Amino acid sequence: MATSVAGEGQTSLNGNISDPQTKKLTDLPTELLEHILCFPVLKHVDICNVSCCCKRLHDVCHGRGKVWGHQYKLWPRLQRFYRQNESCDWLKEYKTRHRVGIQIRRTVESISKRFFTEVPCVGQVLGDSFAEIESLGMPEHFCEDELLFILNSDKKSLTLKYYAKKILYFLRQQNILRSLKTFLEQPAEQQSSIEAVLVDQYCNPLADVTLDSISAQVDEITEKVKKMLRIKNPSHPSLRMAQDCSVVEDFDLQRQVVCALNSVLYEQLQYKGNEFDYYNPLNSYIHQVLLRHTGIPISLSVLYMTLARKLGVQLEPVNFPNHFLLRWCQKPRSEDIYDFVYIDAFGKGKQLTAKECEYLIGHQVTADYYSAISTTEVLLRMVGNLLNIGKREGNEKSYQLLRDSLDLYLTINPDNVQYLLLQARLYFHLGIWPEKVLDILQHIQALDPSQHGAVGYLVQHTLEHIQHKKHPVTPEVKKRTAPEHLEVQYSVGLIMKHKSGYNCVIYGWDPKCTMSQEWITTMRVHQLSNGANQPFYNVLVQDGTCRYAAQNLEPHSAPLEIGHPEVGRYFSEFADNHYVANEELQTRYPEDMNETLGTVQEL
Repeated sequence: MATSVAGEGQTSLNGNISDPQTKKLTDLPTELLEHILCFPVLKHVDICNVSCCCKRLHDVCHGRGKVWGHQYKLWPRLQRFYRQNESCDWLKEYKTRHRVGIQIRRTVESISKRFFTEVPCVGQVLGDSFAEIESLGMPEHFCEDELLFILNSDKKSLTLKYYAKKILYFLRQQNILRSLKTFLEQPAEQQSSIEAVLVDQYCNPLADVTLDSISAQVDEITEKVKKMLRIKNPSHPSLRMAQDCSVVEDFDLQRQVVCALNSVLYEQLQYKGNEFDYYNPLNSYIHQVLLRHTGIPISLSVLYMTLARKLGVQLEPVNFPNHFLLRWCQKPRSEDIYDFVYIDAFGKGKQLTAKECEYLIGHQVTADYYSAISTTEVLLRMVGNLLNIGKREGNEKSYQLLRDSLDLYLTINPDNVQYLLLQARLYFHLGIWPEKVLDILQHIQALDPSQHGAVGYLVQHTLEHIQHKKHPVTPEVKKRTAPEHLEVQYSVGLIMKHKSGYNCVIYGWDPKCTMSQEWITTMRVHQLSNGANQPFYNVLVQDGTCRYAAQNLEPHSAPLEIGHPEVGRYFSEFADNHYVANEELQTRYPEDMNETLGTVQEL
């Protein structure tokens, strides 16, 4: 169809041809022509060519018509941004989305070499890429849609997908921070604790978490509680509430709500405190609490308080030490701590007196700890919990959680010297974003001059880092045929099995161990048969870790893909039984691919 009508050779959105065969088409009704031109086999180039044939077909293919509206459905995720039957210039939208797609792909492809060669400056590379995307002046949802299009593509381009994912992660986090700042600017009485979903979104930017989806799940639980209330008291005022701003004044009626809420939440839906895996960060995310029906005191309290308010009972958050609580006033306008009932959402909604709260944590506290706190303070406590979890372990996953929680905490409380210094030290330790480290240190010095000792040390070493970055060392090219490399048995891309049992893929090697003497001693390398005087391999392990392993490896007898998040950084595709090094890795190990293929064929 496309060839007979449009001819051949057109590859742009602006074609112009003439063909006598089009006379057969012009006699058809408009509806039938539109139906024909909406056939799935026809691409945008074909429609451009057809529309250039004559005035009749040009009119059928007008920008606001059905034909270009059908072409725009190539991007189904974008349809939600338009009202049903909306009159829109689909041709203009298509051209804009098409241009954004081309530019985004160029940005993703260009980031590869910069990111690969500038590992210490990951944040800066992503920041530059984000600035490039912003400079396009295009709708953000178009940019995100192209990144998702790349990620969900059937093509094997692992490296392209790897960097698309990095940019999407960064892009979404920047947007979430903007939303958080907007939220913090609202008057306290307009802020809702359910907006804690912003914490979920920032720490899980690639997950499909929205305030609308969270609110829908909360509304579903609310309806279950209303159903329970209807059985107990068909005339209860909470059943008639359309908005969560109404308040039930009568305490007996409030008690009925709390009783029904406890019954639904803890008996019917089986929500509970996660005592066995308390420090799992998933316990702090509202969307995960709703999914897994378990959490920690603060996340369960946020859910409990939100449900209660929707049913007319005003509960207040209490920043109790070691165990977050809610308080329920039993006397109007009283601030006496003994005039409140304290609700333990972690303990299945158990109601406590002020004295019983102290038994809960095992020591006495002052009256200040029973006071209600603001929504902003609730967010700070939630983020603080995540921050402490991130500090518990020293692995890559915990570092990411620590970075994310520090970003959130310092967005809410930007002048906290303790956490500013922690952020500067973390970036310095990870060797990332040295320019930002200097900005943080300058801010710390302005806030608290007494920190000059710690600040001065970090400034000196950060400046050295920046100076070193101006004179980058050219990566060493390692050839297997070099005499000093003859003992290296395995190549990059091979799927291996370590003698201790784990599966991995090689992404680098050294003819001898290059780690420090301290590392060699700690890892007991001297106990190996050849000690440090043998080839060592950089490997990505199936469990998500990166290791530096001696030649205690053997090719896997049944090689499968390694589920490691960094695979795309080094490899372009998985070819049945081994990984193919991408262009950047091949420049460092130019002879390895032939060796890899040879080893695979032998197996």
